[in-house]
Amino acid sequence: MEPNQSKQQQASSPAPKDDIRDNKVMAALSYVWILSVVFLLVKKDSPFVQFHAKQGVVLFAASFILGFIPIIGWLLNIAVLVLAIMGIIAAWQGKSTKLPIISTIAEQIKM
Repeated sequence: MEPNQSKQQQASSPAPKDDIRDNKVMAALSYVWILSVVFLLVKKDSPFVQFHAKQGVVLFAASFILGFIPIIGWLLNIAVLVLAIMGIIAAWQGKSTKLPIISTIAEQIKM
């Protein structure tokens, strides 16, 4: 764990290094809307992809719901976009960083 990263932000069970190395691209793409659902269902054998896909699914659902709320929802979708970019960067770097608020909901998803 890096010195500037709190224990709350670090995933509780890190994925094996070979899993991370082999699946960085899919984990990063898990934050691209519907692909999160695809990778959640297809890559059940990869803890790294599952971690990021679950967070991606929560962001996908939030984005979808917020899209129906005029003005305020559209503005909140900017926050969803920022969280998605944070997730993409973390996945690309091979990190399992918990996104604020989103990770708590994502941990509830059992696959």
